[in-house]
Amino acid sequence: MQLKQEKRQQSGAPKGKRKPPVVLAVLILSLMVLALSACSGGSSTVFHTGSEEVSSTSSRVPWDYRIIEGTVGDLIGGDMTVLPDNELLPNDNNYATGDKIWTLQFMDAELTTDANQRNDIRLSSWQTIKSFKDKKTAESDLANLKVTVKTDVKLVGVYKTTYKKDTRHFAVVELPTGNRIKQPIDEKRYAAMEKKDTVDVVLEEVHDFADYDLAYAKFRGWAD
Repeated sequence: MQLKQEKRQQSGAPKGKRKPPVVLAVLILSLMVLALSACSGGSSTVFHTGSEEVSSTSSRVPWDYRIIEGTVGDLIGGDMTVLPDNELLPNDNNYATGDKIWTLQFMDAELTTDANQRNDIRLSSWQTIKSFKDKKTAESDLANLKVTVKTDVKLVGVYKTTYKKDTRHFAVVELPTGNRIKQPIDEKRYAAMEKKDTVDVVLEEVHDFADYDLAYAKFRGWAD
């Protein structure tokens, strides 16, 4: 046993100068941590494909309005319930129980746009925001919140697909909001649009009730 120990001392490093195994293990582990940190330091997102990062943006936009006829139910302090859904609203016009009224309801949407301008839309439930004594006044407010306009927009391009001898034509346009939509078109419109950069469309601008300058444009058809 003594002979073997002497041989190891002769063939290795001088006794007293060899690094303990624990120190070597700590050094190796530190090097591994530094290497992993260097590899991961260049990526700032989990959505990563090759050298390109995939991103998306999300925003909440006004989506639609409607007018609903209702009946005043119970009066509770300065508020009132509106039947048939028993919604609670401020009684700003001093209604009495049983009065027929009209209410304005609002729907917004969470709009998520990916890097290719494709949209994912999630609609909210209808929310009652205002009451009116008559339908004419309600419709007047509604006409200011949903405005139809004719304008020209950028034509991204047209294309066609064929499946089992059935050919379909499509146009892709970019709306003023920046998002792109695809619309089916017939062969005649396809030929007319093929070399155009812009096209005339009909848009419906839906304005936010609380902030009128905030609006979302919805495609409603071709202007010609």
